[in-house]
Amino acid sequence: MISRMRAIGSLVARILAWTWALVTGVGGLMLLVYEGPLPITNGWFAMFSGIAACPLTASLLKKYARVTVSGYVQFAVALPFVVAGRVAVAVLLHRPFLFQCTGRCW
Repeated sequence: MISRMRAIGSLVARILAWTWALVTGVGGLMLLVYEGPLPITNGWFAMFSGIAACPLTASLLKKYARVTVSGYVQFAVALPFVVAGRVAVAVLLHRPFLFQCTGRCW
C-alpha cells in the first residue's frame, strides 16, 4: 500500500514538474519572442525557472556531469526565479508585484 502511494506521489510530482517546465519555460520564451529580450523582465526569469524545474535537466546533469539533483533542489532553484521575475517587473516596469484583476476575470 505504501509503495503504491509512493509511486502515485512520484507520478504526480513528475507531471507537475513537466507542467511547470512547459508552462514557464515555453511561456517565458514566448514572452521573449513577443516583447523582445530587453529590458530584462519576467520572460527571462520564467524561462530559466522552467529550465531549472524540467526533469530533463536533472537527467542530463546525471548523465553528462555525473551530478544527481533531487526534485526538492530543482524546486528550490526554480521558485526563486519566478519570484525574482515578479520583483524585476515590479521594480523596473512599475507594475504591481501580484497579478491584479482588471475588469472581468472570472
